Amino acid sequence: MNIILFSPSEVELPLPRQDPRARHILMVLRRKPGDQFDAGLIDGPRGKGTLVEAGPEALRLAFTWGESPPELPPLRLILGLPRPQTARDLLREGAALGVAALDFVRTERGEASYAQSSLWTGGEWRELLIAGAAQAFCTRLPLLHHGHSLSEAIAAIPADYTRLALDNYEASVALAKLGLPASAGVVLALGAERGWSHAERTLLGQNKFQFVHLGPRVLRMETAAISAIFLVKATRGWA
Repeated sequence: MNIILFSPSEVELPLPRQDPRARHILMVLRRKPGDQFDAGLIDGPRGKGTLVEAGPEALRLAFTWGESPPELPPLRLILGLPRPQTARDLLREGAALGVAALDFVRTERGEASYAQSSLWTGGEWRELLIAGAAQAFCTRLPLLHHGHSLSEAIAAIPADYTRLALDNYEASVALAKLGLPASAGVVLALGAERGWSHAERTLLGQNKFQFVHLGPRVLRMETAAISAIFLVKATRGWA
């Protein structure tokens, strides 16, 4: 992690030695009492943490805060709910790449049991978002929704967003060659590993999604998502 993130409720409390952040401070950064490290408040400012005391059970820390990083660019992803390991990659890398919102939806060709994974029923999904943001030296986390339908996700999209759906079968234009209008934001929709159904393609088309592709190669879902994020951000000049 390139910055160690804390929630506001944690900064006044000792950090238990078994916490991964404590191990990182002591074993990876090799900080000793009096040393500083890069720290941030989740969705808040960045600053410096100081290791005040390394006790046998916990670390005592102090913080000074600076400015908050910029807001995340208005790029949203709608993702057909994939197998948990793929979802873990998408959560971590989506946060690292600065996506503003991730919406994992039920799809006709998706496996319904994936929604019952401990990834979603516990707090692991948030830990992965934090890990991705920490990798990127950022404090801001994407908004996360999961488990509802594609139509519900579409209904939540701001009216002025450019709407793009990746599809190897219906698309006639490459995302890399698409000129994106200067709208308020962009939403990218990607089907689960088995792709969109005919009914889902129809629903996307009826809601003004343009079908685009990444070329003739069939990519893994996480690879396609990362590639599409880079192309959109480069085209729009988003950092």
